[in-house]
Amino acid sequence: MSARPLPSWRDGPARASLLGFLADSARIAPEDRLAVLDVDGTLWCEKPRYVQLDFLLDQLTAEVARRPDLRERAELRAVIEGDDAAVASFGLPRVAAALVELFEGQSPGQFSERVRRFVRERTQPELGVPYRGLRYRPMLELLDALRAAGFDVALVTGGGAEFVRAVALDFFGVPPQSVVGTQIAYRVVRDGAGRPALLRTSDVDLSGVNEGPAKVANIQRVLGRAPVFAAGNSPGDVDMLQWAGASGGPSLSLLVEHDDPEREVAYESVAGSFDAAEPVAVTAQRWGWTTASVARDWETVLVGA
Repeated sequence: MSARPLPSWRDGPARASLLGFLADSARIAPEDRLAVLDVDGTLWCEKPRYVQLDFLLDQLTAEVARRPDLRERAELRAVIEGDDAAVASFGLPRVAAALVELFEGQSPGQFSERVRRFVRERTQPELGVPYRGLRYRPMLELLDALRAAGFDVALVTGGGAEFVRAVALDFFGVPPQSVVGTQIAYRVVRDGAGRPALLRTSDVDLSGVNEGPAKVANIQRVLGRAPVFAAGNSPGDVDMLQWAGASGGPSLSLLVEHDDPEREVAYESVAGSFDAAEPVAVTAQRWGWTTASVARDWETVLVGA
């Protein structure tokens, strides 16, 4: 194993900034060392599609074979037929809500097992890489470095909290209770012995999609303290990155910039639930955040197969 810190990071301003922050973090009280990181596009690929969307499409295909009537739902028919224009007209939140209904009535354990089975057994079709291989090696190294510096690490995703919790410990070394995301509402029922049990509903709980200001509110609600390190890649992460920089002590806000068309996909990251006023790279420059360019700063991109 390389003795060089952050071995998959090339020498440059981004790596120097990260190493400087890790060294400075000794001045942060241990109880204040909280690092929060977005997941899609920050810790693993979100192109050609979100991993969670691939999972939902897989589950929809299997369910349609059993229940052909699902084709009568306009949102689901658009997904089944690959009608991107119709999906865009409905909007991702509405389409996602329709897909979430496929799991209504399942227990948390049943849903988690479906997710784990999917990421174990399936390969991302366009890339031909197992889903485990879609993780970014440089970011996994950063997670390890943050933990070695005494940080509690949490994942803060715009995706479904329960989906990410199902893979968080195995894929990212983060326990499920340290995942903050869009939360499904549960119904409490009684089992045969009169004990409480949980069943999924199709409703989104509390503040809706976990993007933008909702990330800040939900970090406080779930984790109970403000971060001093945050990493993200889209306008949906801006409020979280701004909040991390407001601690008054050592802090770092990191933006992952997808600018490598050869080893990944070059694209401008956007929020899933709202239109941003400006590209997130411009926001990062205005706020003086550290930008990690996939093309410039990462020697290796994916963990791979």
